[in-house]
Amino acid sequence: MEGDITCPVCNYATEHTVLHAGRDLVVRCEACGTVHSVASHHMRMAPLKVIVSSGPKSRVYRVSVPHNDMLSVGSEIVVDDGRSDVVVAEVTAIEADRRVNHATAKDVRCVWARAVDDVVVKISVYRAGRTRSFRIMTKGDEVFAVGDVREIDGIRYKIVKIKGRDGGFPESSGARDIVRVWGRQL
Repeated sequence: MEGDITCPVCNYATEHTVLHAGRDLVVRCEACGTVHSVASHHMRMAPLKVIVSSGPKSRVYRVSVPHNDMLSVGSEIVVDDGRSDVVVAEVTAIEADRRVNHATAKDVRCVWARAVDDVVVKISVYRAGRTRSFRIMTKGDEVFAVGDVREIDGIRYKIVKIKGRDGGFPESSGARDIVRVWGRQL
């Protein structure tokens, strides 16, 4: 959001993120993190269709965002349509006249995103030539690391490899950035 909102704690006009758009806006100051409300009549709003996928399911949300907000692939947005749960999501695609990597809200027809607050992590555990696959639901910021010992369905295992969404194999990663975890049963 443009830096035209004065933070009550910082006392400066700073950049803010809209957390909820209704009669008044609930915003968070990017400088100090303070959450406060602002009268929405100061800001022109744009309707936005957001399709959020969470595992195998997708859900359509209709939200209002500030008219001149810049949306970018890879950025996080808070999706709150006022009717259902609030979802933190990562933008995966933006459709304006065509698919673009960034655009102002007024030019966007649809945003595709994936939920990152709660995610599904695929885990493969092997022992003596036999592999068992599991899917667990966990918080997106939970960290998995090579060498960690964990338990799933009564099976203790040690993490030996992690595949990230970027195609690499990190030593540790947050659940939201993991494609698969491999473990050796103990």
